[in-house]
Amino acid sequence: MKKTFKLHVEGKNSDRLLEAIKHEVRKYVKREKRKTLPQGANYWAFDCKFGATVEVAEPLHLGEITKQMDVVSKAGGDSFYVEILARPAVRTPRERAESSEDELDSDDDMFDE
Repeated sequence: MKKTFKLHVEGKNSDRLLEAIKHEVRKYVKREKRKTLPQGANYWAFDCKFGATVEVAEPLHLGEITKQMDVVSKAGGDSFYVEILARPAVRTPRERAESSEDELDSDDDMFDE
């Protein structure tokens, strides 16, 4: 999704328009997540950009996009650009730290009394 959204359209409430834009973005992400993954990938990662225009758009985490939409809306901006591209990725498991297992064992001793 590469799209410039307008926040002020004549005849429409700007707050309702902002909510409709957020809904459209969430719907797009859900649709992309439903697609079948290619062989070797185990989740969909999203490369996102957000800015006032295409030229000044900066990389951003997917979870921050709606917050930035609110910021632009409250600042009185007329429009903003959103780019969300899905790509297959492989999530690697985290290594458990040995110290955390020792802490869990010491906590178990507390309940033995």
